[in-house]
Amino acid sequence: MADKAVADAAAVPGDLRMARVLWPFMLASAVGLVPFTIYSTFLVPIADDSGGGVAALGQLRGLGGLAALAVGTALAPLIDRVRREWAAAGGLAVLAVSAALGAGGDLLLLAAFCLLVGAGTAVLNPALTAAAADRFDDDATAGRAATLITATQSLTALLAAPLVALPALLWGWRGDLWAIAALCSALSLYFLLRGRRKAEPGAEARANDEVERPGYVESFRLLGALPGVVPLVLVAMLRTAAFMGYLAYLAAFYDERFGLAPGPFAMVWTLSGTSFFLGNLFAGRLLSVERAGISGERLMTLGLVVALAALVGVFFTRSLWLALPLTALVGVGHATVAACVTTLLVRRCGPLRGTALSVNAAGMSLGVFVGAGLGGVGLDLGGFPGTAAVLGGLTLVALVLARVVARSPAASGD
Repeated sequence: MADKAVADAAAVPGDLRMARVLWPFMLASAVGLVPFTIYSTFLVPIADDSGGGVAALGQLRGLGGLAALAVGTALAPLIDRVRREWAAAGGLAVLAVSAALGAGGDLLLLAAFCLLVGAGTAVLNPALTAAAADRFDDDATAGRAATLITATQSLTALLAAPLVALPALLWGWRGDLWAIAALCSALSLYFLLRGRRKAEPGAEARANDEVERPGYVESFRLLGALPGVVPLVLVAMLRTAAFMGYLAYLAAFYDERFGLAPGPFAMVWTLSGTSFFLGNLFAGRLLSVERAGISGERLMTLGLVVALAALVGVFFTRSLWLALPLTALVGVGHATVAACVTTLLVRRCGPLRGTALSVNAAGMSLGVFVGAGLGGVGLDLGGFPGTAAVLGGLTLVALVLARVVARSPAASGD
């Protein structure tokens, strides 16, 4: 058995080798996160220039989530009915237009910016993830390719703020948006031309050319009928709600409990982001070994147990030196679950993986709003212990659903 595991591990290319194949998808996935990073980083000067208040512009950011939810759900089946590269090109083109509009600085233009960024990323991210998976025939390598895209997004979320702040010293936030508009336009053209090429033999050709596609409504029905897929999407939504609700109030918690000002708290935020990136990266690599010592279903369950215990522990601890490692564990636990969900959806959904990943992304967009809202309700009713109870409850429900996934027929390793 050990020899077999070693052989399987050797069969999956190394991350650097895969990155040489997937670099366009990884670059596009990173660029897709930058427009909202610019908006959040320069929220105050954007508010000053537009004549709107910070609170009003902050609320406009929520339009992006609503657009992502609506567009991601409505267009989910289409991700599997067109070439992935064409879908990615369309998403990038929408992002280019949004960045150009946002650079105008008018309040209405900024509202359009938020809506279009949400809509563009709702198409771009699942298309890139599915396209990366389609580059490889076997499930182990396809799953690893998908998690490399999500790991790239995690790294971008960690590093993007300082990277956009430095060039803004030369040309301001508007210059950042114009630069992103130009980069998205170039990448959109690249993927458009790439999609026009004759499909290569292998999984991508079969997925896009040779398999007869189900109808729009039929795609949702077939997806819902696949064993364990609906619980997986619900796990992702609930996990996102718990994690984003936790992040929404983490700065306030560290300020009230330990007196950390925004400057020192930036180190806590970096700790959390780094933990999430590393957890996502290494969990995805572990899952790329087909006969690893732990299956994706069991690793997902373990990640939820760690996330639940660490999240509750953070909000109840009175020691800063205990809160810090618990904060890191929350990030690792949630990143592990995220990698497991992506890998299992790629493996279980086959030619419907684009639809599944799009619906999953839409569900996570909904989770962002649910988590922040319910976390605030818990805080109002019971302080930070109330927040821990509400967000812990969401994680506990996700844990129950993870066991449903593990018992479904497609589960491996049971």
